Amino acid sequence: MPQPRIKIFTRSFDLRLYRLAKGLFCDWKDAEGNPIPCVRLTDQTADGYFLTMLRDCDCDVAINIDEDAFIVNPGAVLTLVDTLLVGGYANIGCSDGDEATTGRDPIVTNPFFNVFNLALIRTRFNRNDLKKRLDDAEPYYPFFHWLAATFPTLYLPARRHPDGITTVALDPQQRPLCLHTWFSRFYSMPAWIVRRIEPSQGTQKQRIDAVIQEAYALRGKPLPVFGPADRLAFAGNKVLRWLIKVPQRISRWPYKLKRRLARRKIR
Repeated sequence: MPQPRIKIFTRSFDLRLYRLAKGLFCDWKDAEGNPIPCVRLTDQTADGYFLTMLRDCDCDVAINIDEDAFIVNPGAVLTLVDTLLVGGYANIGCSDGDEATTGRDPIVTNPFFNVFNLALIRTRFNRNDLKKRLDDAEPYYPFFHWLAATFPTLYLPARRHPDGITTVALDPQQRPLCLHTWFSRFYSMPAWIVRRIEPSQGTQKQRIDAVIQEAYALRGKPLPVFGPADRLAFAGNKVLRWLIKVPQRISRWPYKLKRRLARRKIR
């Protein structure tokens, strides 16, 4: 049986956070000993990056890892690739209906961590089959609803971290896979700005940094040390990402307003 071509994909906004996450999976190798490529996807919409992965015909299996999800057991993650292929699954991930994630929709797997069988998904994927519903909490829900209705999905267990916010994704044997901190959008914002936008979220950076330190300690790896050139790159990348993100957000306002009005009519 030929070995699948594996890639790691990360939808990323913050270069510093991406570099910290990548430090925990950049040395992975596939079954033949080849390094697994890491792909940083920037300026992607919440649902568009799934389409980007599907268009990558040099990849059979995608390991999707958010930039605020920190891998603590890479061997167990790679074992999930075998589970995916042997079990005939199209998707492995944690249910978004789990109280350790968002407690919203049990059919959807929250995209902070997934293993996708892209080769299998491509056999039946048609973008026109993705039906949007007014009760979709996120733009990526139609993709996961279609995926769960078309192919088998393996739902992973999860639990809350002692900090009360971070999600610990577990494998079927209840071993921790990764620590997903949430609220990464506030990571690089000054706390005084965050408190104006979301008054309850002004202390997220300190909590996220503690989880990052924990993940590196569990792996027995030293935290990366970033020098002046790195910090300059982080600052420049942040400015560029915001210059692109703000117009993207504004362009979505008519759609969001249309959905809000439609929901009011139903009520």
